[in-house]
Amino acid sequence: MAEDGEEKLLATVQHIVQTLGSSDTMTEDILRVFSNYDGRLSLDKLYATRAAAAAAAVAAAGGGAAGEHSVPASPPMPPPPAVPPAAAAMPAVTSLERTVRTLDRQISQFVAMDRLIWADSADADAFLEAVDDLIGTELEAAGTNRGLFDRAEELLSRCMARLEEEFRALIERPDDAAPVAPGGFRSDGSDDEEDFGGGDGYGDEPIPIAKPVTDYDVVIDALSPGSVANVHQIARRMVDAGFGRECAEVYAAARRGFVDESVARLGVRPRTAEEVHTSSWEELEFDIARWIPAFNMVFRILIPSERRLCDRVFDGLAPFGDLAFVAAVRTQALQLISFGDAISSSSRAPERLFRVVDMYEAVRDLLPDLDPVFADPYSAALRAEVTAVCNTLGSSIKGIFMELENLIRRDPARVAAQGGGIHPITRYVMNYLRAACGSRQTLEEVMEGDFGAVGGAAVAVDPDRPTSSLAVHIAWIMDVLHKNLDIKSKIYRDPSLACIFLMNNGKYIIQKVNDSELGVLLGDEWIKQMTNRVRRWSMDYQRITWGKVTTVLQTGGPGVGALPAKAMMQKLRMFNSYFQEIYEVQSEWVITDEQLRVDVRAAVAEAVMPVYTALISRLKSSPEARNDLYIKYTPEDVEACIQHLFEGAAK
Repeated sequence: MAEDGEEKLLATVQHIVQTLGSSDTMTEDILRVFSNYDGRLSLDKLYATRAAAAAAAVAAAGGGAAGEHSVPASPPMPPPPAVPPAAAAMPAVTSLERTVRTLDRQISQFVAMDRLIWADSADADAFLEAVDDLIGTELEAAGTNRGLFDRAEELLSRCMARLEEEFRALIERPDDAAPVAPGGFRSDGSDDEEDFGGGDGYGDEPIPIAKPVTDYDVVIDALSPGSVANVHQIARRMVDAGFGRECAEVYAAARRGFVDESVARLGVRPRTAEEVHTSSWEELEFDIARWIPAFNMVFRILIPSERRLCDRVFDGLAPFGDLAFVAAVRTQALQLISFGDAISSSSRAPERLFRVVDMYEAVRDLLPDLDPVFADPYSAALRAEVTAVCNTLGSSIKGIFMELENLIRRDPARVAAQGGGIHPITRYVMNYLRAACGSRQTLEEVMEGDFGAVGGAAVAVDPDRPTSSLAVHIAWIMDVLHKNLDIKSKIYRDPSLACIFLMNNGKYIIQKVNDSELGVLLGDEWIKQMTNRVRRWSMDYQRITWGKVTTVLQTGGPGVGALPAKAMMQKLRMFNSYFQEIYEVQSEWVITDEQLRVDVRAAVAEAVMPVYTALISRLKSSPEARNDLYIKYTPEDVEACIQHLFEGAAK
């Protein structure tokens, strides 16, 4: 009875198909509807029943015609019922059609799943096998059956859509293991690596948190080997099916979130060029202090790790791996680069030199390591951007040095240094240049115009070559400083104090040059010339200040031509007046360098004491002057006063 019921059901379906199936496509659609509706109505059974009905109809029509010829006397039989054209002309079902229908049933079941297919490895293998069969079937149908090809194409699109979902889920939420990052990273929400073994094995957001690192030979394995193998299998199918670009886009979108959050956790925030240009230097120093380690972390660890992962996922699937890699890291890489560009184009105030040098060195030292990471044509533009920011930072360093010259020239000559001491501009420039020589190798490279050369072939620095570009530039700055100090010395109304001012500043310059690499850059000849200048200023001071004093003290020798006692008494009174005035004023002047102070005092004593002692001795031995002689300053008093010169107002 059950068989009779099934036969009647099949016959009914065939009747409906014959009635409504006005075309092959419509017939196939109707059969598919019935096959999905009832398990007894499989496509194989329906097609077999339809083929049998068509064959029986043809056989019945042929048998009737033969009977008429063999039995002519029999009454004519009524014509058999007409066979519907659709049934009579229905071709036999090909194996290719059966394959497509079978694949349709299998794939439809997988696509309709409300869970990840890759949650079950058996389902994943079966789905991939079906996809492989479908790709092969599509290729086979491409040149033989347009209708079947279109149907396979539509089914393949459904497969790819589901594969995209699985692909994205496996990248964003890997199931096999947590992405344990060595070196400078730890999992979010866990302080100890042992905690990775608890719960589901990792947090919902496997994003690394940066710790201070010094060794950048680190790789972040964001996906476990099992997850990498799974996504590689999906990527290979998508590429084989002609969906390689879509696969690359899905991969990039999935990894971009990881990269974005990793950079955000390094403390770097996006800054437009306008924001950089309007920010205070204190703010920018803080940003640069974060930018340098972040730049190293991103370009030395994060991006190479993304390249490694991308190469494994898209192994043998070029160029889609290169496209995916660039799309995943480009945004954050350009964000870091743009900050360097903004700093380069902002104010070139001299105080910015040292931070800009730090940025330049970070980029320069990185360049050789980028070659294997950005080796493909698609990422070459990023490599060029890094090189470009290195060049702009180098140009900025040169510009800052030029601005230092302008700063010296513009420094006003309105306020004199108290007591002829060291001018603030002298201290600033010399300490600035002395500190800058701490980055001498970099500055040599920049001044020579070989931006980034240390990363490749290091610039040779000849310690005996004070004619390098940096040395010439510093010598020029020193010349500008000297001219500025010469102008400032003219502020002093007393020429003697102007000499003291020039001596102090000249001696300070020599000290700073001698105890730093400035001495190497400027050379012995420059130091010798500067020392001679200080000596000349000292001699000028002696002449201007003490020349008239020593002239007053000249008495001539005993005997013929000797001065009378009255004239010598007048000279003594003049000396007392000059000396008192000089002492009261110049004891408040200052010579900052102790050795220079000793030398100047010694020179003064050497010039004054012999002639003053001789005058006192002559007066004491003169009978005419002995009764009226008043000695205000004994030779010992004069010597003591000379030793208290140049101690400054504070003393």
